[in-house]
Amino acid sequence: MSQTTYHASQPSSAALCALAFTTMLSSMSSSIANIGLPTLAAFFHASFPQIQWVVLAYLLAVTGSVLVMGWLGDRFGRERLLAAGVLLFTFASLGCGLANHIGWLIAARVVQGLGGAIMLVNSLALVVQVVPPDRSGRAMGVMGSLSALGTAMGPALGGLLVTAMGWRALFFINLLPGLLLWLLIRHSLLSTHPASSVHSAKSQAAPVTAERAETVSTARTNAASASPANALRAKVSDLLRQRALMGGLLLSLVVAAVMMTTLVVGPFYLAGGLHLSPRQSGMLMALGPLVAAITGFPAGQWVDRIGSSRATLFSLLVMALGCGLLSELPQALGRSGYAIGLMLLTAGYALFQAANNTALLKRADPARRGRISGMLNFSRNLGFISGAGLMAAIYSAAGRDLSPMHAASHGLSITFGLAAGMIVLALIAVRPWRNPPTA
Repeated sequence: MSQTTYHASQPSSAALCALAFTTMLSSMSSSIANIGLPTLAAFFHASFPQIQWVVLAYLLAVTGSVLVMGWLGDRFGRERLLAAGVLLFTFASLGCGLANHIGWLIAARVVQGLGGAIMLVNSLALVVQVVPPDRSGRAMGVMGSLSALGTAMGPALGGLLVTAMGWRALFFINLLPGLLLWLLIRHSLLSTHPASSVHSAKSQAAPVTAERAETVSTARTNAASASPANALRAKVSDLLRQRALMGGLLLSLVVAAVMMTTLVVGPFYLAGGLHLSPRQSGMLMALGPLVAAITGFPAGQWVDRIGSSRATLFSLLVMALGCGLLSELPQALGRSGYAIGLMLLTAGYALFQAANNTALLKRADPARRGRISGMLNFSRNLGFISGAGLMAAIYSAAGRDLSPMHAASHGLSITFGLAAGMIVLALIAVRPWRNPPTA
């Protein structure tokens, strides 16, 4: 018996829109404040280390709480927790905008990060619940596209807001979208009317889960007593699924570390190696999120068509090729070479996100999807953090004792060459093509 009952496509579309725009709003908030740091430092008379906490407080709150928020969603209901998280995020944004002291702003950003963690984890866990199984890849693609779009929009929108209305607008901008999202979530995910409810998950989850657990337990007991071979097959199947989970989390960490190379190393090479202005560098770097946003939905369609295991394999090969091109082409073709490598890398990343998220969440026990989503977000954020430190250190060490221009080129070659090697090694270690099918 299936835990999820599918109704008309209209409610399902509304629910998917709510989840996708929730992810987009949380992603945008992780990057929108960066552009306002100089203005914030001047307003609060804060030093650079102090003002950096405006960004770090949000990121650390998200990273430190995603596992707990996933468990809370599994325990108390993902839909209700998601609605509460959107409200928490919205009111924390109001608190940020009203801040008159740097400590107040940082504390409000921590609360905003907790709301953002609820939004990220539970929206991802709910995706496979609100769409039919044969469309889950496309749904993950939509989520990836909106997440990338939010990350890309953050700095651009933030720059316009700071210039036109001041730094408080960086946070007040979340108020209306937050309230509208809360209303949309209530309508599409929390409605109890059968005709308008997407999935009566909370009303059906407990008895169905209990019935499923009893059925599975009975089946395993009967299988074990009837045939040792059946019992062995059941244990092997469980081990393969655990291996697939750990492998998917490892790949998520490695891929995030590789993608952070474009954000940490890229600006230094574009300025020092290609002598681009900040405006030119920003426009070139914006190609990455733009490509990810454009390719997210087609990538999800491809995952549904060929399966998550093969899509994961292909995406990692494309990413490794993109890293290889980034390590060599910019020295020969300048900014065009950098653009080619970056677009290939981010297209592979969009496909990887759709494939890996689909694989892990479709395989997961429905009662544990919140925790799996929390693990995915934690591994990705851990990859971003570790990648930032590792790749910056390698780039700096590779260019030591060289002229600035040669240091930039050599550092780029070494870091992206290492990134390609990391992907290949992770691919060999995990071997996603051997994972059990997701459907």
